[in-house]
Amino acid sequence: MTDTATTGPLHGVRVVELAGIGPGPFAAMLLADLGADVVRVDRPGGPGLDPAQDLTNRNKRSVLVDLKAEDGAARVLELVERADILVEGYRPGVAERLGVGPDACLERNPRLVYGRMTGWGQDGPLADRAGHDIGYIAVTGALGLVGEPDAPPAVPANLVGDYAGGSLYLVTGVLAALHHARAHGTGQVVDAAIVDGTAHLTTMIHAMLGAGAWQDRRRGNLLDGGAPFYGCYTTADGRHMAVGALEPRFYAEFARVLGLPEDAPGQGDLARWDELRETVAARFATRTREEWTELFAGTDACVAPVLSLAEAAGHPHLAARETFTTHDGRVQPAPAPRFSATPTTVRTGPALPGADTAEVARDWGLGAR
Repeated sequence: MTDTATTGPLHGVRVVELAGIGPGPFAAMLLADLGADVVRVDRPGGPGLDPAQDLTNRNKRSVLVDLKAEDGAARVLELVERADILVEGYRPGVAERLGVGPDACLERNPRLVYGRMTGWGQDGPLADRAGHDIGYIAVTGALGLVGEPDAPPAVPANLVGDYAGGSLYLVTGVLAALHHARAHGTGQVVDAAIVDGTAHLTTMIHAMLGAGAWQDRRRGNLLDGGAPFYGCYTTADGRHMAVGALEPRFYAEFARVLGLPEDAPGQGDLARWDELRETVAARFATRTREEWTELFAGTDACVAPVLSLAEAAGHPHLAARETFTTHDGRVQPAPAPRFSATPTTVRTGPALPGADTAEVARDWGLGAR
């Protein structure tokens, strides 16, 4: 194991991840990116992508354990005894049935932080129901914010629920609980429900709604595409530009570069916003995305090209900051955020199931396997 200066601020923190799919593995990846020693407990024939391609398993190590085998739970509890954090994403009650629920783990290690990642949470009428990101963001109101008013809501991949409302809240929770455990000597259970996190993400919108500054409908507000100066427009080559010229001084720069006619409706003329949107759209349709990108370069007009995933790594700003990195020939997002004293990096590629069993046994002081 290397030192904290080359692995990140969580160097020395031991994490057990019970293999799953989606937000649990991503949360564990974030902990691993930050320098934690994450040991993923894979099961024979486990779920997910081809293990060699699953980037959410980077910076981790893997041991293979059949939790349904006679000694499966005991092997996991050996790891738990030496761990700081455990992350699991089973439906409520499954970990308990497998013998690795919170009671069994905290009895073995009272300082353990036991992180639970689910969609609906550990209790409530839907707790034992199946679900996916789209359903979680639907009932919290987040999905209803996105898209055209006269069409079904647009689906924002699974970023808002699984990863923003789920993974990031689980990581926040287990790190807060780890701080408490180190200060007071007692662990606890962190119940990270995607519905809770997603609802929490909408706090500012609820504040604006309560203040009368937000309409409870799509495309009726400043930040949901309702304003003609905050949205996306099609260019001459069928690509798109994103506009976020909210403040008057930025809007003035936007209007100048775009070449809006002097008689165009004003930014604050709400009654003529539809007319302004048509005028803006007509102007963007006269040039390609590349041409508009060049014209807006170096300005404070708050305009950016809408890039595909494959194009993003080549954006000059992201390239300069090394927002994407290459490891084993694969371009991928670099760890974030950044630290001045304990920089993070992609240390290893995806952990292959069971490949690190002997190494983990040695490093964690386990019995021979």
